[in-house]
Amino acid sequence: MKLWGGRFTKATDRNVEEFNSSIQFDCRMYAEDICGSIAHATMLAKQGIISDFDKEQIVAGLKNIYEQIEKGEFEFSIELEDIHMNVEKRLTDAIGEAGGRLHTGRSRNDQVALDTHMYVRKEIASVAVLLANLQEAIVKAAEKYSDTIMPGYTHMQRAQPVLFSHHLMAYFSMFSRDFKHLSYVWDITDIMPLGAGALAGTTYPLDQPYVAELLNFSTLYDNSMDAVSDRDYIISFLEFAANLMMHLSRLSEEFILWSSSEFKFIELDDAHCTGSSIMPQKKNPDICELVRGKTGRVYGHLMGILTMMKGIPMAYDKDMQEDKEGLFDVIDTLKFALAIYTAMIGGMKVNDRHMREVLENDFSNATDMADYLAKKGLPFREAHAVVGKAVQYCLQQGKVLQQLTLQELQEMSALFSEDIHHYLDIETCVSQRQTYNGTAPASVARQCTAGYNVIDNEKKHISQWNGIIASVYELVK
Repeated sequence: MKLWGGRFTKATDRNVEEFNSSIQFDCRMYAEDICGSIAHATMLAKQGIISDFDKEQIVAGLKNIYEQIEKGEFEFSIELEDIHMNVEKRLTDAIGEAGGRLHTGRSRNDQVALDTHMYVRKEIASVAVLLANLQEAIVKAAEKYSDTIMPGYTHMQRAQPVLFSHHLMAYFSMFSRDFKHLSYVWDITDIMPLGAGALAGTTYPLDQPYVAELLNFSTLYDNSMDAVSDRDYIISFLEFAANLMMHLSRLSEEFILWSSSEFKFIELDDAHCTGSSIMPQKKNPDICELVRGKTGRVYGHLMGILTMMKGIPMAYDKDMQEDKEGLFDVIDTLKFALAIYTAMIGGMKVNDRHMREVLENDFSNATDMADYLAKKGLPFREAHAVVGKAVQYCLQQGKVLQQLTLQELQEMSALFSEDIHHYLDIETCVSQRQTYNGTAPASVARQCTAGYNVIDNEKKHISQWNGIIASVYELVK
């Protein structure tokens, strides 16, 4: 008989059982379910709701079940629907009547909420480590290629020269914002729902702060109905994930372009590429393409839960079982993408010589020529027009600005002097952009130094989070 089967006179249809069951995916929360149950049983005994003897049997039985699952010796049952009932049924079979007292003062509604809060909290810490590792790989690559100059683009047209390291550090800034977002997700996940019952609390004298202490939660939900129906923390995690994947997808697009024969800016390591089954010469950036493609799937999971939640009345409804498959898939996707990109950035080679040749044969220094004239007193709009005509002249003559003679330049404006060619040097174009967040070497060096400080601060958060999590899982040791 099912644990809830007392009111029913007829067996559940097999198709209904399979459709209703979540054990196929929520079995991964077994550690959280068992730790939460140990904490709950310990509190029940402390409050005199169950005996110390029952508590000891329950805790020992739960630890034994944890070991069975860890060893792969536990067979999950669809008939028992979810991780909670699978564990409780095995516990009751093992220790008898005492196992039936474990569920005193709680509902599956607040139990699943607790498990998911604990699971998301644990995965936040895991993802945070990988994100910080990616950021560190970016800073190291920026330092390695600190002297490399590349074309900067707007509208996918060559615009102005920038340091390759400056381009990379733009992604560092994006990922730093992602980490801040993740820190916020931790804060709204670190709330303990157990004790809310099905929706209205319970008549038993539970000590919820004590359970929160055992499970290392910083606070409790103020409202029991909110506690069992809140999925904002999952939505926020998926929002974080969607934003992070968008950043990775943009980087993927650039790596795909840069590694093409048309650009030849970088070469990805063979370990991170694949070949063609028919074209022997091919070296495909498939991992970049997969990350770009999986970004859409992550967006889909976010839209899925937002759509699912929008029409649900208070408090818990079975629709909410749909919160986990997408969540788990997103977590797995993030872990893969972050780990592979950390390795990919560390293994890529940058073709600095080719990028320099590209810059020496285009008009990326045109703005610098206009600035030169403006600094000599010509209104910028007039300077802009002069340089526009100079570009047109170069296109007709098959030249670039740097190749124009002083005589040719002075026919366009008398303000041009001998120093114009130095001013148009690619290194000069970069070094003169000394604004706080510009591409000058000193500015990028500051960004790198600041980047390491950001990572150090992130690692402090990670250390704190891992300490909290480790203390919780000691309950099953």
